[in-house]
Amino acid sequence: MEYRIDRRSGVPAFQQIVQQTKQALRLGVLVPGDRLPTAKEVSETSAVNPNTTLKAYRELEREGLVEPRPGQGTFVRRTLGRPETGTDSPLYGELVAWMAKAAGAGLEQEDVAALVASALEKQYGTGATAVTGATTTRSTGE
Repeated sequence: MEYRIDRRSGVPAFQQIVQQTKQALRLGVLVPGDRLPTAKEVSETSAVNPNTTLKAYRELEREGLVEPRPGQGTFVRRTLGRPETGTDSPLYGELVAWMAKAAGAGLEQEDVAALVASALEKQYGTGATAVTGATTTRSTGE
C-alpha cells in the first residue's frame, strides 16, 4: 500500500492516511493479516513525518481496524469491505464504465469528483465525501 498525500486538499496528512487505509479496507485491497507500511516507509515514499503516520495508525487502532505488534509492525485486524464493494463487483464495473463515458464526454477528474460528491450528498446527505474527505456544500437555489 502506498499513500498519496495531497498537500493542497486542506485535509491533514494523518487524516488522508486514515481515509486511504479505510478505502483500501472497503475495497479489499487490505485484508486481515496484512501488514501496513512502516512509518519510515511511508515517510520515504510520501514525504510525511513518521509521527504523522504513527498518529494515523493510532487512530486506526482506536477504531479497532489495526493492531501494532511490537517488533513486527502494524497489521490489519478487520476489514470494512462487503462483497458488493470489491473491484470485482458488478457495481464497480458499472462505475468504471460510467467514468469512461464521462471522460469520453470531455469531463476532467475534478468535474467527475464534483458530480460524485453531489450524488453522494443527494443520496446519503452526509455533507462529506469518503474519497477526498472534503466537505461539500449544497446550493438548492430555493
